[in-house]
Amino acid sequence: MSLSGEGHHVQLLPVGLSTSVVVPASSANLGPGFDSLGIALSLYDEIEVNTIASGLKVAVEGEGAGEVPLDGSHLVVRAIERGLATGGVAAPGLIVQCHNKIPHSRGLGSSAAAAVAGLGVANGLLAKAGRPVLSDDMLVQLASEFEGHPDNAAASVLGGAVVAWMSRSREDNQVWMSRSREDGQPLSETAGVTTAYAAVRLDVHSDIRIVAAIPEEQSSTAHTRVLLPESITHVDARFNISRAALLTLALTSRPDLLMIATEDRLHQPQRAPAMPASAEVLGYLRSQGIAAVLSGAGPAVLALTTGELPDSAVKYAEDQGFSVVAMSVSEGVSVR
Repeated sequence: MSLSGEGHHVQLLPVGLSTSVVVPASSANLGPGFDSLGIALSLYDEIEVNTIASGLKVAVEGEGAGEVPLDGSHLVVRAIERGLATGGVAAPGLIVQCHNKIPHSRGLGSSAAAAVAGLGVANGLLAKAGRPVLSDDMLVQLASEFEGHPDNAAASVLGGAVVAWMSRSREDNQVWMSRSREDGQPLSETAGVTTAYAAVRLDVHSDIRIVAAIPEEQSSTAHTRVLLPESITHVDARFNISRAALLTLALTSRPDLLMIATEDRLHQPQRAPAMPASAEVLGYLRSQGIAAVLSGAGPAVLALTTGELPDSAVKYAEDQGFSVVAMSVSEGVSVR
């Protein structure tokens, strides 16, 4: 089986190439930065891949084992295929081994990490074959096409914290496309409108620590998005704009501002009814002066602190059925 996916002739990679990728989890939104801010977390999936003469073998251990498909529909495999096709090559066959530690459907960017991991594998195989690799801009673009928005994907690619955005105007995208695409192929298009995704990294202040409270229950981003109103007031928009702008400062140089900078009116209150335990933990932590936010669409909760989480806060979260995990800000995807 040739994993080209493009329906036209491409060069086949040689048999016997191998590469491995380590990709971090991520948290998006961080309170007010809905679909715009993200941060990479020190919790990782590792993917090992070998090219073979034909066929596809997928194995998954850890998170998602027994739940995700083990064929060409697996997100990592689809991303490998997409990355290789963008690089002008295909694999004659693959063995894909996934060692997952990022919990699925908890708001920790597992699907974005899978897409980034697959694209990272493609880069590793391209490099081993002596081919040009995809730029970070391209990795953000392609991974975000799988996600539909770039916050988690960009964090897993670039590491640190990220400010991410998208543009749907073909005219506005021309400069970005000429800068980011060397192969001249079009970016994703819908009804003639190109969608470009981009991001920049922020280096997080060294005093900031991260603690995640992770429940056993899962949550669907698609389900929680339907809870969001179609329109908002100018008052709430102004509030979140000010907090998101302040949060970029708090993350990089003023961690003393984290508490006020993580206030939000656009998505966390609206999602609370769908995840009452998360809302309880979030509310408790903030009542104790801890800058806590819903991690992405939840149900995990993320605390941004400059010290240890108090024992009372840890106990409260654990009593609600959450595992409390200390993390750090991670670098982006690593390819070997």
